[in-house]
Parts: sequence; C-alpha cells; structure tokens
Amino acid sequence: MTRIAIDAMGGDHAPFEIVAGAVWAAAEYGVALELVGKRDLIEDCLEKIQKDGFMSPCGKIGRNKRVRVDVKSLDIKITHASEIIEMGEAPGQAIRKKKNSSIVLTVNSVATGSSDALVAAGSTGAAMAASLFGLGRIPGIDRPAIAVTLPTMKKPVVVIDGGANSNCTPQMLKQFAIMGRIFSKNVLDIENPKTGVLNIGEEAGKGNELAQSVYNILEEEKEKYNFMGNIEGRELFLNHCDIVVCDGFVGNVVLKVTEGTASMLFKMIKSEFKSDFLGMLIGLLAKPFMKRIYEKINYEEFGGMLLLGVKGITVISHGRSKAYAIKNAVRVAKEAVETQVNRKIAESIETN
Repeated sequence: MTRIAIDAMGGDHAPFEIVAGAVWAAAEYGVALELVGKRDLIEDCLEKIQKDGFMSPCGKIGRNKRVRVDVKSLDIKITHASEIIEMGEAPGQAIRKKKNSSIVLTVNSVATGSSDALVAAGSTGAAMAASLFGLGRIPGIDRPAIAVTLPTMKKPVVVIDGGANSNCTPQMLKQFAIMGRIFSKNVLDIENPKTGVLNIGEEAGKGNELAQSVYNILEEEKEKYNFMGNIEGRELFLNHCDIVVCDGFVGNVVLKVTEGTASMLFKMIKSEFKSDFLGMLIGLLAKPFMKRIYEKINYEEFGGMLLLGVKGITVISHGRSKAYAIKNAVRVAKEAVETQVNRKIAESIETN
C-alpha cells in the first residue's frame, strides 16, 4: 500500500482541514498515511473526525456536506514534530535551524523510505528547500521545477516552472520541458504532448535572451519535444500546446494572475445576479451551469503541484487548502508514485 506523508501543521487551515483531507483521501484512494506534526493536536483532530465527521463543499458551489470517515479502519501513523516553520521565515535558514519541524520530518519520511510521497500546504519555499536538501536532485537536473496544472477549454495545460526558480539558464528550461513532458504523458495521460515557450510574441526573434535561446534549443529537436514555438499569454488557455515552458518568476506571476482573475470574475457575476429581481432570476437559472464551470477552474480539483526534479515525490498544495484540496493532493501524489514519474524523468535526462 502506498503511504503518503502529510505535513499536518502547514497551511492556513492546519491542522484540522489538513488531517480531514488526508483521512478522506485514505478512505477513498486506499492509501496509508503518516501524519507529521504535534501529536496531541493530530490525535484531537482524528478523534473529532471519527465522532462527528467534517463539513466540506466537496468542490461544488453551494452548501457544505458532512463527510464521515471511519478513522479506526485506516492505516495511520503519527510522527511527532515539535517545531513549525512559519510562512514569514527564510526557508533555507529555517530548515537548518528547525530540524524537528513538521516539514523537515515529513521530507525525512520520504528520504528514509518510511513513506512513498509527501504533501505539504505550508510555506512553498520551505517545502522546496526541505525537499531539495532532504531528497537531493535527480542526476542531470540542475534545479527542480514546479509543474502547475491549469484548466483550459478542453484539457489541462502544464506550466513549468511555476515558481521554484526566478533566475534560469536555457539548459534549465530545456530540462523543464523534458520533465513537463514526462508529467503530462504519465500523470495527465496526454499522448505526445505539445510544448511551447511562453513569450511576448509568436515570432522566433521575440522576447528576451533567455526565451530566444530556449526557442532555438527546442527548435533543433522539434519532433522530439513536439515543439509548437512561442505561446503568448492570451493563448495559454486555448489548447495550442500542453506544456508551457518559462522561468519561475514568469510562471508564478501567470499562476497568481490567473487565480486572481478567476476569483474576480466569479465575484462580479455573483454580484450582478444579486443586483435586482431579473438578475436573481437569471442567476437561479444559470446556477447549474455556473457549478460546472466552477468545478473545471477550481484549484481544489487539482489538489497540488508536483515538484519535479528531486529524488522523491513532493506535492505542494495551496496555502489556503482545505480538506477537499488536500484529498486531491494526496491523489496526485499517489498517481505520481504509481506512474513512476521520477524514474522516467531520470531515464529521459540520461538520453539527452
């Protein structure tokens, strides 16, 4: 049975929502758990869930529903962590100073083979730093990268890097393209995914020196990468390609802008539906359609982002993640283990 280590103390809604999502996933996906954090708090959460269940929107717009899980029937191990790395702490210094922090011990669980993968919803920087130092890099990978899955009109698109590396070299972006292809093929089941470089224009000579260099590198092996050329920001969600390669600074801006825009649009639409009687009537009729759209763009459906390039499976969840998002993050981790993403990345890097 696949065992997933969970940093139970990371995230805005820790520990209850993190623990709830983890046990929900264990019941639904048949995985074992290692919950890492303050033992008394985790035990209190498990006791409460066993007794009363918990409320969750289950990814839908509307009323929360009570989810009940028989905690006693699950394979759950608790590892006590006496320290927590807060969001404002410098990641590198914090993981060196706080050896008994929940994120460091969660990573150690994977490094020692106690667990097969980990999920963390706390500080992204701390999760990345702990994974890099604790698990090490896959040979041939200069820097790990975050693979962000975004919804589009037809099928998901992978943006890589989503924020791990602000300063990149062309060779690093080539490695990102390789890792993105492995992820897209094996986790998202996209056969021969199309690759593009995020740029300010479609022409080969557009963009800064980094974008132009990466374009030339991928163009030289066009068939190997199924390279489609440059992709402008407005084309990101139109399925022109399946993998969008960029540096972490640009990728993180794309992620945050996308998230903010989607949130703003839904708030504007809901506000208009409440503005007058006609709006309320239209809103009532449109509610089923709005639900379906929301499910497609809701970040909770995707659960978390894989940190590719380290010798272990690390899934980084949104800091605001609640139970439903954590449940899906565990699913992502389980799929990454079962599809042997890391082994396939290592094999691809060796041949390039």
